[in-house]
Amino acid sequence: QVQLVESGGGLVQAGGSLRVSCAASGRTVSSDDMGWFRQAPGKEREFVAAITWSAGNTYVADSVKGRFTMSRDNAKNTVVLQMNSLKTEDTAAYYCAAGPSLTRYRNPTFVRYWGQGTQVTVSS
Repeated sequence: QVQLVESGGGLVQAGGSLRVSCAASGRTVSSDDMGWFRQAPGKEREFVAAITWSAGNTYVADSVKGRFTMSRDNAKNTVVLQMNSLKTEDTAAYYCAAGPSLTRYRNPTFVRYWGQGTQVTVSS
């Protein structure tokens, strides 16, 4: 079993920055890709970014490319999503995720474990 605990998020004005972190614990952490998904009210959960634990290869959605970056700290079993130049359309609940092929498929179907989610609200 893997436990994912998010922290960070909150309220920020458009153009600002936020950082959300996810601490992972439990078995098989090192064999899963880690990712972030988000879900706005009335919308489906969508892929934001993913990273491989071993090589640190990252992939981000086109909608956040150039603004969001994902990194990991293997020693602390933590991944971080740094969000810059935030837009009102980035408002959503952000979920940390772990799964065997997230960097390849980038789809919620391939998530094995979910965090509880953290709210990010961007005001105009």
